[in-house]
Amino acid sequence: MEATVRRRNVELGLVVAAVAVAAGADASAELALHGTLPGSFAMVCGGLGALALAAHAAVRRWARYADPLILPIVVLLTGLGLAMVHRLDISYALVGLNASERAPEAPQQAQWTVLAVLLFAAALVVVKHHRVLQRYTYLTMAGSLVLLMAPAFFPAVNGAKRWISIGPAHLEPDEFAKLGMIAFFAGYLMANRDALVLVGRRVWGVSLPRMRDLGPLLAVWVVCLLVLVVEVDLGTSLIVFGIFILMLYVATERVGWVAVGLLLAVVGGGAVGATSSHVGQRVTAWLHPMDAFLPNPTVTEQPAQALFALAHGGILGTGLGQGEPWLIRSAGRSDWILGAFAEELGTAGVMALLTLYLLLAHRGWRTAITLTDPFGKLLAAGLGCVVVLQVFVVAGGVIGLLPETGKALPYLSQGGSSAVANWLLAALLIKLSDAAGRTERRPAPNPAETLTISAAEIQGRIDAVS
Repeated sequence: MEATVRRRNVELGLVVAAVAVAAGADASAELALHGTLPGSFAMVCGGLGALALAAHAAVRRWARYADPLILPIVVLLTGLGLAMVHRLDISYALVGLNASERAPEAPQQAQWTVLAVLLFAAALVVVKHHRVLQRYTYLTMAGSLVLLMAPAFFPAVNGAKRWISIGPAHLEPDEFAKLGMIAFFAGYLMANRDALVLVGRRVWGVSLPRMRDLGPLLAVWVVCLLVLVVEVDLGTSLIVFGIFILMLYVATERVGWVAVGLLLAVVGGGAVGATSSHVGQRVTAWLHPMDAFLPNPTVTEQPAQALFALAHGGILGTGLGQGEPWLIRSAGRSDWILGAFAEELGTAGVMALLTLYLLLAHRGWRTAITLTDPFGKLLAAGLGCVVVLQVFVVAGGVIGLLPETGKALPYLSQGGSSAVANWLLAALLIKLSDAAGRTERRPAPNPAETLTISAAEIQGRIDAVS
C-alpha cells in the first residue's frame, strides 16, 4: 500500500510541475508579445490546474496502481499545446488576412480539453478492466469501419473528406476509429496468432504467410485504399495500415508480414498518388516546396514556411512569442504546430517534445511487457505504436521527410476530436498500466515453501511405492 501511495504522490508532483511549465510558457509568450500579463492569466492557469488535479483524482480513485508518468506527460503536452494556440491567436489577430484566421481558437480548444478530461474520467470508471473490450472485438471493428467511411457522405474541406458535421460541431471520426481498430486488431491477432506464426513458407530466407492468411491483411489494405481514394485522406490510411503491420509483427515476430505489408503500401500509395490530383499535389509540394514562390504557384507555401521556421529557430529557438510562426498561416495551429515550436523553442525544444512522446509510448510498451494476458499485451503495444506512428507522420511532414498528411499532433495541435480521442487513449493506457501494476504487486511464491512441498510430494510417492 505504501508503494501505491508513493506512486500516486509522484504522479501528483509531476502533474503540478507540468501545469507550472505550461503556465510559464504562456506567461513567456504574453510578456514577449504584450509586455504584461493579462488579467485573465491567473484564472486560465487555475483552470488548467483544476482540470489536471481532477484527472489525477480520478486516477488515484479508479486506477491507483497505474503508471505515474502517463498522466503528467499528457498534461504537459496539452498545456503546451494550449499555450502555443493562444500565442498564435494573438499573432493571427494582428496580421491575419481573413476572418477565419483572425478568429481565436484557444477558448474553443480549452472547452474541448474540459470535455476530454471529463470523458477521460468517465472511461476510467466505465472500463472496469481492459479485457471487457475483448468481448466486442468484431462490434468494435464494425463501428470503426463506419467511422472511417462516414466522412465520404459529407462535403470535402480543403480537398479532403475527413470531417462530419453535427450542427455547429465538426468531428474527425478517424481519430476515434484508430482506437477501435487497435482493439479489433488485438482481439483478432490474439485469436489467430498460432495460424499466423506456425504456417507458411520461406522464400529467399524470409518467412511468408499462406495466401489464405493474407485475407485480413488484404482486407485492411483495401479499406485503407478506399479511405485514401474516396476521402483523399493520406494520413489516416497510413496510420491505420501502419498500426496493423506493427501489431502483426508484435504478435508474430515474422518479418515476412512486414515485407508483404510494406510492398502493399508502396504499390497502393503509388497507384493512388498517380491517379489522385489532391494526393499528387501534396507529393509535389513535398518534393518541390519552393515552387510556392513561383509567379504562378501550383502548391501551397506551408511546407516551405515550415522549413524556414525550422531554420530560423536554430538550436535554441527565438523564444516563445519572439518568432514569426504565423507565416505558416491558419494551419499553424493544427497541422503545422510543430513548425511553430521549432522556431520558438529550436531543435532542442522539438527534441524534448519528441522525447515526451517516446516516453509515453515507452510506458505503453513497458505495460505490454508486464501484462500476462495476450489481449492486454497487444492492446498496450498497439496504443504505444499509434502514438509513435502518428507523431512520425506529422513530424515527418513538417520537417520535409514525408508528404504533409493533414493529421493533428497528439495533445499539441488545435482540434477537438484529436484532444478527446487522445485523452481516451491515455485513459486506456492508464487502465492497462493499472492492471500491470496489480500483476507486479502479486506476491511471488516462496522458493523455500515450494521446495518443501516438492520434497514432501516426492517422499509420499516413495512411501506409496514401498
